Amino acid sequence: MENATPPPAGNGSWSPRIIAFFCNWCTYTAADLAGVSRMKYAANTRTIRLMCSGRVDPQFILEAFAKGADGVLIGGCHPNDCHYAEGNYKMLRRFALLQRMLKDLGIAEERFRLEWISAAEGEKVKSVINDMVKKLTVLGPLDVPGKFADWDREMTELAPAVESAPVEKEVAHA
Repeated sequence: MENATPPPAGNGSWSPRIIAFFCNWCTYTAADLAGVSRMKYAANTRTIRLMCSGRVDPQFILEAFAKGADGVLIGGCHPNDCHYAEGNYKMLRRFALLQRMLKDLGIAEERFRLEWISAAEGEKVKSVINDMVKKLTVLGPLDVPGKFADWDREMTELAPAVESAPVEKEVAHA
């Protein structure tokens, strides 16, 4: 299970890394509006622009965490407002499945978030990103790549024990 202890406050060098998948027609446009309006929000987010939130493949989420993201944010059009009619509903179904899977993997639910944000809601982009950064800062680093290294080290340490274990011979049944 994930450690809920915040990182050491000593040098303050750690800040959460968030990957954001934003729909071109609404959330990405809202993020652009927030920038043009000079709204202040945390710079911890790396935004990936997609034509629709329904185009977010579950593998993108898993890979973001595997490559070091501390959180993943998906932004799409409000229900019944999708440029592609039902793309956001497709994402909603995937989101529910991914939430359960990530929970089983020990990843806190605050690390994965879905928000409906229209093109006119630049203020909402700002508040969602700032809120997510605040929550992830409390949780501390996820560090999945570091966990992979720990698991590899454990397997290397276990390998000699497995190799020296007696092998059971198959018994022929007539």
